[in-house]
Order: sequence, then structure tokens, then C-alpha cells
Amino acid sequence: MLLLTFPVSRHFVLKSRIWSSCCRRTAAMSTLLLNQPQYSWLKELGLKEENEGVYNGAWGGKGEVVTSYCPSNNAPIARVRQATIEEYNETVIKAKEAWKIWADVPAPKRGEIVRQIGDALRKKIKLLGHLESLEMGKILVEGVGEVQEYIDICDYAVGLSRIIGGPILPSERPGHALIEQWNPVGLVGIITAFNFPVAVYGWNNALALICGDVCLWKGAPTTSLTSVAVTKIVAQVLEDNNLPGAICSLTCGGADIGNAIAKDERVDLVSFTGSTSVGKQVALKVQERFGRQLLELGGNNAIIVFEDADLTLVTPSVLFAAVGTAGQRCTTARRLFLHESIHDEIVEKLAKAYAQVRIGDPWESETLCGPLHTKQAVEMFLSAIEQGKCEGGTIVYGGKVIDRPGNYVEPTIMTGLPHDSPIVHKETFAPILYVIKFKSEEEAFAWNNEVKQGLSSSIFTKDLGRIFRWLG
Repeated sequence: MLLLTFPVSRHFVLKSRIWSSCCRRTAAMSTLLLNQPQYSWLKELGLKEENEGVYNGAWGGKGEVVTSYCPSNNAPIARVRQATIEEYNETVIKAKEAWKIWADVPAPKRGEIVRQIGDALRKKIKLLGHLESLEMGKILVEGVGEVQEYIDICDYAVGLSRIIGGPILPSERPGHALIEQWNPVGLVGIITAFNFPVAVYGWNNALALICGDVCLWKGAPTTSLTSVAVTKIVAQVLEDNNLPGAICSLTCGGADIGNAIAKDERVDLVSFTGSTSVGKQVALKVQERFGRQLLELGGNNAIIVFEDADLTLVTPSVLFAAVGTAGQRCTTARRLFLHESIHDEIVEKLAKAYAQVRIGDPWESETLCGPLHTKQAVEMFLSAIEQGKCEGGTIVYGGKVIDRPGNYVEPTIMTGLPHDSPIVHKETFAPILYVIKFKSEEEAFAWNNEVKQGLSSSIFTKDLGRIFRWLG
């Protein structure tokens, strides 16, 4: 009797544990935003509670299950099963096989496929824009605008598909000519960041496709739902044209998948968008195998305002450059150099303008500044504020975390820091603007160019000669 009781009781306990686990999982699923009526539109993008994060002609995903969260309230949206290294390798093999087919398709016909991708995106532009706002946190007009960028690059690529070619050059040998012909690279690995999860992939994807290349995409883990939704749209176009789905593959994942792409000699070109620090690591790994790479990294962008500038243009321009996308663009203005004669006036006007900025849910039409993408980003914001104070900075406006659900912070203006302060030279992905006085043109230009990151700069002046000196 005891012998019979033991396995029965053990079986009962096991079933109880499974039932308990299932109950917890069901309860967790019910809290997902995707299951709430106001977010039912997510299902129109083909999203479900748990999504497969691997596509290579067929959908799969056996890796870690990652939850995607909404930055405006930190509520879970849905889940994605990421790729394992084994699935990554399988996807690369299928992509290389697909390339043999795709590279033989005439360029104008490749352009026709890209045109269809653009049209398919047009039909889903509002849904994808809302998904971007929900998952990344950028305001709705920017989310929709980013999808439009993918559409625009598709339109541009269609035209290019009919003019790809090289020159015919005269030869020094009689009766001969030199013909330059461009050939496809092969497999392009595209690693994108959270802040532009649609557009950056689109810029790479559309151009690579018309050149006869195939693409393997690894998006940011925190915007995996966007990666899945976009890939579903592209995959349907390929399927409708009886083309291999692996032409546009997807492997959702973290650093392990990124490292695999960087090191993989089968990946003929790596296009990486992200931070400077990670970009350096990617560059070294690609260089070790003599691979090709495209890097779009961080920025520490400056605006220079001279005393002869039209000051009515300065305030709104600086405001959007520094606060737009909650300071999470690689081209966000982070340093503002003001001529000493107008410094106080501009700072006062900026502080008043900052006070009028509507901060809130990104899908509300009046919102200008949404949340930061993650809780970690909020911590980085606070760390930068404290470091700035320690280095001599003064908060003119903002500097605090907003007491409400989500990852909201106050857009911040800080004055009094030297131009070469460590915090001024550090890129912080947050809406913090360091305002610095200058006396001379030479001083302003030198300070503008002294940071390592570079990327973009702006100038406000009516002196045409000064503009050309600034351009170098």
C-alpha cells in the first residue's frame, strides 16, 4: 500500500505544480496589453501573446522568452521567443541559399519587389506607427513618420534599381574599353537599435535588396515586437511572389546573436547602428575576419548661436532638437554654444519654452515629449544630472523624474559647465542640454569639434563667410 501511495502522491504533487504554473502563466497572459480591448489592433499586425522571433522562410524561436514593455506605463505588451545560436546558424544557411536565387533576379525586377514592400507598409503605416509609440515610446507623429521613412527609401530604391551600373572607360589599348560592373555583396547582417526600430532597418533593407543582397536582421530586444511585425509584412510580399522568405530573415536576440553576426565569415557585410562603445566591439570583431562593415554610432551634437542670429528661430529649433524623441536620437542636440552677449536672453527664453512642453502619453496628439525607453535609461539620466552638478553645472530647468507611471523625466537645461567637462563630452541618451558661453568664433568652432562622437552640428548666423568657415 505504501509502495502504491508514493508514486500516486508524487504524481499528484507534480500535476499540482504544473497546474499552479499554468495558472500563473494564464494570469500573466491576461495582464498583457495585447489582450486588452483598446490594444486589439496589435492582432491586425499578426501579433499574439507569445510570438516567434525567428524567420527564415518559416517562423520559429526556441530561445529565451522576452517580454516587451510599454515605456509609458511599464506594462507588458506581449512576448517574443528569441533565436538560439543553432537557429541563427540554420537561418544563415537558408539566407545564403536564398541569395543564389535573389542575386540572379534582374535589378529592375528586384526593384518591383521593393515597390511592393513599400505599398504593403503603406497599408499598415498607422498600425506600425502606433506599435512604435507603444513599444519604443516615441510620440505618434514620429512613429508614423518613421514608417514613412521606410516607405520613402523603398520608393527611392525602386528608381535606383534601374540605374545600377558602372561607367565604360576608354582603354590605352586600341580596340578595348574598361567596363565597371557592380555585383551583389551577398548576405548583409543588419543590427539595429531601439530608437529607430523601423527606419534604420528600412534604409539598409531596401537598398540591399535592389543591389541583389539578402538581409539578416537582429533588432533591439526591447523592440522585438516591431521587428516581428515588420518582418511579417515583408515576408508576405516575398511569399506572394514565390520568392524564398530567407531573402529577408529575422533572428531576434541579444548580445549572443549580435556577436555571432559580427564574427561570422558567412555574413559579407555587417551594418550596425548603436552606441559608440558597442560599435567599437563590433568593428574589431568584423575587422579580425577582414569583413566589411557600416557603422552608425552615437553623437554629441552641438548648436552654435552667434550674436547676429535670428533669435526668433533659435528657441523653437533648439527645443525640438534637444527634446524631440525625449533626447533619444543619435542626432539629438546635447551641447548649445551661445555667444556671451545673448547667453542670458536665450537661456531665459528656452526655460520658458521648456515649461510649455507637453509631456505625456506618446499617442496623445498634444504630446511633444514621451517617456524614456527603459527604467535603465531613467537611471542614466539621473546619473548624468548628478555628475553635471558635481562638475559645476546649474540646473536652470528640469532635472527630475516625473512622479507618474512610466519612464518620464523632465527635459533639462544645465548651464555653468566648462566646454571640456567629462559629462559634456559624454553622450547621454536623454533630454539634457548643456549650455555653454563662448567669446569668439575660433573658440566656438574648436569646442564644437573637440568631442569624439561628432555626427551633426548646426549654426545660427547671418554671416555667410562664417558659415563657410564653419563648414571647413
